[in-house]
Amino acid sequence: MVNYDVVIIGSGPGGYVAAIRAAQLGLKVAVVERENLGGICLNWGCIPTKSLLKSANVFEYIQHASDYGVSIDGTYNPDFGKMISRSRVVADGMSKGVQFLLKKNKIDTKIGTGKVTGKKTVEVTDLQGAKSELSASHIILATGAPSKELPNLKQDGIKIIGYRQALNLKSKPTSMVIVGSGAIGSEFAYFYHAIGTQVTLVEFLPTIVPLEDEEVSKTLEKSFKKSGMTVLTSSSVESVDTSGNLCKVKIKTPKGEEIHEADVVLSAVGISPNIENLGLEELGIELEKGKIKVDSWYQTNVPGIYAIGDIINTPALAHVASAEGILCVEKIAGLTPTPINYKNIPGCTYTSPEIASVGYTEKAAREAGYDLRIGKFPYTASGKASAAGAKDGFVKLIYDAKYGELLGGHMIGANVTELVAELVVARNLETTGLEMIKSIHPHPTMSEAIMEASAAAYGEVIHL
Repeated sequence: MVNYDVVIIGSGPGGYVAAIRAAQLGLKVAVVERENLGGICLNWGCIPTKSLLKSANVFEYIQHASDYGVSIDGTYNPDFGKMISRSRVVADGMSKGVQFLLKKNKIDTKIGTGKVTGKKTVEVTDLQGAKSELSASHIILATGAPSKELPNLKQDGIKIIGYRQALNLKSKPTSMVIVGSGAIGSEFAYFYHAIGTQVTLVEFLPTIVPLEDEEVSKTLEKSFKKSGMTVLTSSSVESVDTSGNLCKVKIKTPKGEEIHEADVVLSAVGISPNIENLGLEELGIELEKGKIKVDSWYQTNVPGIYAIGDIINTPALAHVASAEGILCVEKIAGLTPTPINYKNIPGCTYTSPEIASVGYTEKAAREAGYDLRIGKFPYTASGKASAAGAKDGFVKLIYDAKYGELLGGHMIGANVTELVAELVVARNLETTGLEMIKSIHPHPTMSEAIMEASAAAYGEVIHL
């Protein structure tokens, strides 16, 4: 049996980052991975979807080339197969990058399925079924979460699919019904609609991207509908008949029951924690709301066993998992890290226009009892956005009227996923609205909208 300081089951953005940080701190580390290094995010989520979305962006640019004074002679069409191939090449390259980083940091990689068999032991079953055992002073579970299945929306991988199949279809569907309009559903809706698939987006709640500020949600819905997409809110899929050539999707809407036909139904109703067959029950590891219960340092009720990422009750985001992994191993190594502030986690949705947000929505801030100063700056007033031909969107900032604290930021428009980090840092440093106004932003940039929105909150805006 090989002995380690830390054994990590799962090599996604939580697991591999935790492994590298642990190695940097002088710990002997092994990572157990049953599929591809980098986990779901790198291989079947964040990275390949962004590749596909970029392909859609390029196709849209070509369609509107004349708006920029560029003439394109001849025909042009989206090559779906090449788009998928490119996304797989990008993902494979990133996976090899993770392999390089683990090797560089002298981290042992064990390919196989890991299971905790004791407080300090992990059993690994390799691809041939052979078993081996590792011992470790500390075991970190970072097994992620696959696509969630609803009882009336069972995935067969052909007509009713999850995000993995949506990333690797053999041909572009003519029509698609997407169930769920969170980040996953909305991103796929944008991609497939942009390349010519007839998309119907179904959301159970009253607004799409329902975790976002209502103004942002309504703006994205307006953009989707303007482009020709069908968007059904306050609606639910009751059943899907897959017996014919087309799926017959029965949808309950506020106007009554409707039948929509589509080549494919994509279930994007969320994710389900990957905690089965990990040995949790045998060790008596406690669950909470269907996920693993941990303390502020990610330790379970069993000393020496930890959990991070999508399998615990924190935001299911890659950057959150990475931060949790780093904090977890720093605590294990004897450092004194500061617990994560989960009220300052940015979220991004890579549709077109993009969405980015952090902190309180306007509704949540009011419900929390704050008196507010709200500043909003539209992209139509941004010189850079006008020059880029991307005038859809706005930046909305929410300040506490009493102390000037930035309570939340909500943005929709070009490049906002790159802008949101400024707000995260500002909130972390307790920057006030007046300080944001006096922080000179470069011109012309999209980032000026943050300064201008701050000024709007205080009645000092110049360009409105």
